[in-house]
Amino acid sequence: MNIINNPEEFLKIGETISPAEQYFERIRKQTGLFVGPLAGFVLYLIPLQNINSQAHTLAAILLWIVIWWITEPIPIPISALMGAVLCVIFGVGDVKKVFIPFADPLIYLFLGSFIISKSMSIHGLDRRFAYNILSLKWIGSRPGRILFVFGAITAFISMWISNTATTAMMLPIGVGIISVINRMIEAKSGTEIDSANIRFSTGLMLMAAYAASAGGIGTPVGTPPNLIGMAMLEKYLNIKIPFFQWMSFSIPLLILMYFALFFILFYLHKPSVKKLEGISEFIIDEKKKLGLWSRGQKNSLIAFAVTVFLWILPGILAVVFSTDSSIYKAYNTYFPEAVAAIVGASLLFVLPINWKERKFTIEWEQAVKIDWGTLILFGGGLSLGNLMFETKLAEAIGKGLLEFGGVDSMWGITLAAIFISIFVSEATSNTASANMIIPVIISISLAANLNPVPPAIGATLGASWGFMLPVSTPPNAIVYGSGLVPITKMIRAGIIFDLIGGILIWLGLRILLPLTGLS
Repeated sequence: MNIINNPEEFLKIGETISPAEQYFERIRKQTGLFVGPLAGFVLYLIPLQNINSQAHTLAAILLWIVIWWITEPIPIPISALMGAVLCVIFGVGDVKKVFIPFADPLIYLFLGSFIISKSMSIHGLDRRFAYNILSLKWIGSRPGRILFVFGAITAFISMWISNTATTAMMLPIGVGIISVINRMIEAKSGTEIDSANIRFSTGLMLMAAYAASAGGIGTPVGTPPNLIGMAMLEKYLNIKIPFFQWMSFSIPLLILMYFALFFILFYLHKPSVKKLEGISEFIIDEKKKLGLWSRGQKNSLIAFAVTVFLWILPGILAVVFSTDSSIYKAYNTYFPEAVAAIVGASLLFVLPINWKERKFTIEWEQAVKIDWGTLILFGGGLSLGNLMFETKLAEAIGKGLLEFGGVDSMWGITLAAIFISIFVSEATSNTASANMIIPVIISISLAANLNPVPPAIGATLGASWGFMLPVSTPPNAIVYGSGLVPITKMIRAGIIFDLIGGILIWLGLRILLPLTGLS
């Protein structure tokens, strides 16, 4: 197997699938194209008890859109827009009510974060962070240490930029390490080695994907489900979780999850040697290629640091002055998270790289290449979630599931919410999973007269899981496209981490949420 050493070639490989896989994908999309609207129409014709006509219509539209989210006959963001349009056409809500969520402040929080992430990627700041840490002498040539630190860097970066971007950035670094291993073994054995058959190669690639997905739970902006869960708690329950408070339980949980992930992957893909010569030299060489800090990297770091400071400042003010102080309330009024993100992103357009040429840190032609699809999907999910509550459809679904499942405790519902969310996220995007599951879980909790916050947070975190299949998450698809991850090994590791991860989320929330006052 040829080892690829640059992201562009990996993107080409990621788009190449076998004829059998191409046939399956074509059938899946063609079937979904017709099954979606047909299923929605059939549900619309079936009489449903205990819900009003608007809720009945919304249920039919949701079934249609959910099937399209799973089968992807058209791009998922367009499916989300279609859902909003259908709600207006069939009278579920008026046009302003349906489309207001597309201008929700959280959309702008994502917008600012995406622009900052794009600037960091353009100027190589993300790679500089990674190489600086991987070049530490403590790491040396020990496979276990390389795997641990490689994953830790991936998880940390994923706390601030998208899981997909993080995986795409770390992939060539991981492949470079594998390339050195490949050359070293071939030099000693005198025979060509297929890297896909080297257990450590598979473990390192899976770490790039799994650590990125796990790292996303660390901050509110780490992955879309976090913001979706926070938005729904605020909109439907008037419960606002500040940036710092989210991190107060998510960081300890992330650390716990990461150690579990490391031990699972290292055990399943333990290398046959204890020391790998040449790895340190590769990292040092790559670090040297970056040269001195560029003006673009410095400016990107300034914008990033300002944004993070503005995000965590409310938590600091709450500790120093209390949440009842006028200073704390004024800051949250004038500098909410969305404003902080836009302030940081705006700095990139005014901090110059070359003042004489009027060249700034990021140009609009570069910034416009962010992932607009996620913003549209997020807006569509919020819109459908709002309508589920306003029409009382979410309440009806919640009561039905509550009666069917017989779960009558807060932590019982939380455990069920986590694993339902994990299961759904295996088949559809984590954003779509969060949009579907969280409103239902909140309704179930309210119908049972239980605190809905722990179950909602459990569903939120569970939506970021999904490690079994390449289609479960974009990071999974990226590393699978490298050709270094056999599908059987991804499924095996994914099942184990889905089960252990779900249990650890539940145990972690039981311990941490009471300490933060959220349970």
